[in-house]
Amino acid sequence: MTATVQAPAPATAGETARPRAVVTGIGVAAPNGLGREAWWRATLRGESGIGPVTDFDASRYPSRLAGSITGFDAAAHLPGRLLPQTDRVTRLALVAGAEALTDADADPAELTGRKDYGDYSLGVVTSNATGGFGFTHREIRKLWTEGPQKVSVYESFAWFYAVNTGQLSIRHQLRGPSGVLVSEQAGGLDAIGQSRRTLRQGVKLSLTGGMDSSLDPWGLTSHIASGRLSRSADPATAYLPFDARAAGHVPGEGGAILVLEDAAAARARGARVYGEIAGYAATFSPRPGSGRPPGLERAARLALADSGLTPASVDVVFADAAGTTAADEEEATALRALFGPYGVPVTAPKTLTGRLYGGGAPLDVAGALLALRDGVIPPTTGIASPVAGHRLDLVRDTPREASPRTALVLARGHGGFNAAVVVRAAEAS
Repeated sequence: MTATVQAPAPATAGETARPRAVVTGIGVAAPNGLGREAWWRATLRGESGIGPVTDFDASRYPSRLAGSITGFDAAAHLPGRLLPQTDRVTRLALVAGAEALTDADADPAELTGRKDYGDYSLGVVTSNATGGFGFTHREIRKLWTEGPQKVSVYESFAWFYAVNTGQLSIRHQLRGPSGVLVSEQAGGLDAIGQSRRTLRQGVKLSLTGGMDSSLDPWGLTSHIASGRLSRSADPATAYLPFDARAAGHVPGEGGAILVLEDAAAARARGARVYGEIAGYAATFSPRPGSGRPPGLERAARLALADSGLTPASVDVVFADAAGTTAADEEEATALRALFGPYGVPVTAPKTLTGRLYGGGAPLDVAGALLALRDGVIPPTTGIASPVAGHRLDLVRDTPREASPRTALVLARGHGGFNAAVVVRAAEAS
């Protein structure tokens, strides 16, 4: 389905008109589908990408499941010169970024050659929580066992959190304002919020979202050390947010990269629009035991206020869905305060992928945009015993046909990060 976007309403007296940020391209790399439409079809079918770790012997690990992207051949997508200098996470980001730009029909070289764009009108802001884990662990092992002369010179940057932003910028000549946000699962929404800010400062197009991959032996060890991983050996029941059996999450890899554009610029070049990033906010929760409330509800209210909407306008919530008893209760409490008991459909399609850290929330934003496009809410799978006290209208096991126009996406990062984004359907001219 295609749609165009109307010009923003004129500012009233005393107000300054702010450019609207619209999404014109989506690129996806996920455990249950490489590519936007492949992932979306698998999600609606309830096909899971969670399974036993197979890249190494994980039999002695207390948690042995992960959402892994199988069949990914980087050499089929990227030039050979990039392979020695990139970690798996950067390769995934480059492939998703190229898909997003192609989907948006946006050629950076062509756009920067236009008089109304210029060299610094295109930027890139991404999120990453773990850096190039596999690359750096391989090179550090060389340092310990073979000596410094065997360590790749590319180790100097391939490990870094900002490397996805840097490589995307170089590959597509995106010379405008760029950056990286590191706030674990909330980081992907923070990156989208920051890209939206750059549009308000004059940038015309920003590549944004997030990607993570840290499922090598050391990466899995790090995830286990957090104490938040499920120890179930059954892929169908290991990650059960809002279920009475919830006992942690499954780690995954992947994410989504989006093309975010100034609405007027997108309209001027005739771009197809998926929807608008209408609101964004971030908060920080106080330390446990402080007596002060968590910050998730406040982040949602601030994002709605930023969009000019109220909770009554929201048609679906893409939940953070941490998968632990305490964290799920905290989120359910926030949702009841916002919408009332059973007040809005709630979904967590990440039960099919695991939690993707910096890539998880952008994948939820992609899901929200496609839900608005197709008139369907994707399911939360495997929830056989929803916690009655949560009083949530959880979309379970099968997609729900609907006509959503506005979605709220929530995310929380370990250590107190909270973020919320309001996604609104494209308005027909």
